[in-house]
Amino acid sequence: MVPQHTPRRARIAFSDSAAKQLENLTTEAEIHALDRALVVISFDPEVGEPIPGDAAGPQLRRYTDEVEQVRVLYFVTALRTVVVVAYIEV
Repeated sequence: MVPQHTPRRARIAFSDSAAKQLENLTTEAEIHALDRALVVISFDPEVGEPIPGDAAGPQLRRYTDEVEQVRVLYFVTALRTVVVVAYIEV
């Protein structure tokens, strides 16, 4: 019998500005809400909708969780192994 593996998750990294936004989260509810959104994105980096822009840089995507009131702007690296968070709104 072949062992089944769980789906591979992308690693989450933060831009400098997103890291500063992360430092400003003060309540446990905000941190929990953001954590849930990041888990969704890490399992499926394509879940967010593409943000129109030029083709010179990486394709920015926007993920919005209406229940948790979280919005994350991010891009995915070429190998789809790292998600770089550019902006956080909780």
